[in-house]
Amino acid sequence: MSVQVIIEQKLQAGLAVEHMDIENESHMHSGPATDSHFKLTLVSDDFTGKRLVQRHQLIYGLLAAELQSPVHALAMHLYTAEEWQKRGAPAPLSPNCRGGE
Repeated sequence: MSVQVIIEQKLQAGLAVEHMDIENESHMHSGPATDSHFKLTLVSDDFTGKRLVQRHQLIYGLLAAELQSPVHALAMHLYTAEEWQKRGAPAPLSPNCRGGE
């Protein structure tokens, strides 16, 4: 099972997901492309009343094993349904890697 599928399954099991998009961005980073860099856009009313750091901590808790290894980087864009609706646009684009060659 791919890392991306594992992440999707754990988040769907742990949260009331209204919208989720997870992109493998490993190809945008230096070195060989692997399943190690992801961008997550997640909409859930489980984030209601939580500050951004609390939302991130919730995701870190659900994905603790994956964040130990093999996931090296996880960009998170976390919204309530109301925030997502007001946003009216997809999550921000990720920058290209500025790391080593």
